[in-house]
Amino acid sequence: MVKIRLRRMGAKKNPYYRIVVADSRSPRDGRCIEEIGSYDPLTNPATIKVDAEKVQTWIKNGAQPTDTVRGLLKKAGVL
Repeated sequence: MVKIRLRRMGAKKNPYYRIVVADSRSPRDGRCIEEIGSYDPLTNPATIKVDAEKVQTWIKNGAQPTDTVRGLLKKAGVL
């Protein structure tokens, strides 16, 4: 199954996330199929950048967003 999920980037205690499409069996920070956005929780308010067209295409093709990503996409106005 293909999932839309977060990949952690950044230094220790300074997280930065990329929203990626990956196989559900691959590790959290492992190989991904495509990067479709980013999320920075440390800014005030949190910064969410998403390519809405790619998200819609992947969801149409059967990719399932994780609960966290689903919440972020709703905040960004994509879902």
